[in-house]
Amino acid sequence: MTFWAKSLRVFNCLWEHGTQSVRRIAHQTGLSKSSVHRLQQAIARRGRHPESWLWETEDGRGWLIRLVVATLYTFGLKRGVGLETISEFFVRLHLETQVGCSPSALRGVMQALEAALLETAEAWEQDGCADGEIREIIGAVDETFLERMMLVCMDLRTGYLLLETVADDRAYATWQALVEERLTALSTNVRYLVSDRAKALIQLAEKGFECLSMPDFCHVLHDLGKSYALAIGQRVRHAQQALTKTQEALARRQGLSHMPHDDLAAETVMEARQAEVARWAEVRHTYRAHLATLSLALHPFRISDAAPQTAAQVESTLRATVEALEALAQRHQLPARPKTMTQVRTQVPALATLVDFWWEGVEQDLTQAPISFP
Repeated sequence: MTFWAKSLRVFNCLWEHGTQSVRRIAHQTGLSKSSVHRLQQAIARRGRHPESWLWETEDGRGWLIRLVVATLYTFGLKRGVGLETISEFFVRLHLETQVGCSPSALRGVMQALEAALLETAEAWEQDGCADGEIREIIGAVDETFLERMMLVCMDLRTGYLLLETVADDRAYATWQALVEERLTALSTNVRYLVSDRAKALIQLAEKGFECLSMPDFCHVLHDLGKSYALAIGQRVRHAQQALTKTQEALARRQGLSHMPHDDLAAETVMEARQAEVARWAEVRHTYRAHLATLSLALHPFRISDAAPQTAAQVESTLRATVEALEALAQRHQLPARPKTMTQVRTQVPALATLVDFWWEGVEQDLTQAPISFP
């Protein structure tokens, strides 16, 4: 019998029958008197706070374990929060008498949790392969840099991390060997592969897996955003600051003697400042509208009327929107970004291709489905 099972037996006995002698509790629980004595002392040491009794119950102990595991998993393993911070968090919840809250104790629990997660994932993979549940994946590949470079491959449909391993290089041969090993273990293949358009990753899709190489649309939008968002934001801020200074200057002039032509000049300056603020606010609004159009255009159905659309139609919309963005930047003398715009235009055809690829998948699924159409 575990320590907590014995402790729960003693706690329940006290809860049901009230204070009793050690001999009586030992008789009712089937434990030795020395064991009951030690367990009573431990319960008393843990009972420092009004809520401490809850953690002695079976439901309370189960919830406490869930709290510790969920905190370590969510913030420790997934978010990289330091164990000193998590330890402080548990102490502030008055849990230092219930669980080991020191960083070293939590480190041991997190290592055990990490090992259990890996074992569980491996068991689920084996069960899925045995039951034939594994389907082809929509892969996303990229590198991330922590202490060392890591290669990462994820299935976008499920969010399942197929590969996360340290590597010395990110060449095509390295990617192909590592990902192929995982795909073989899962008895699956890649439907299409999303990447940041690194040459090795394009080669991995087209040569290694003979599938569609899809640009990462988030990268495209991010490139456009960092090219113009800051410049537009600065001009909006500068125009607003100039207007505020003009308003403050006019307020200071109130009540002072001045000539009528000074009032006219001040009003002219104020109108110019207000027009400049309105102008840049409109530029920002138009810029954001173009980005929204880009993000909504890459879809098998047109957002405006839900009509099906082809890759050619999507490509036309994407190109027109990119050109409108560039024209907006030129018209308002924003910094030129020829390299970024060239990269974006280059990726437009590959982005649009996904729509026709999706429709092909729909037709294939309908062909195999046991349904008939009138």
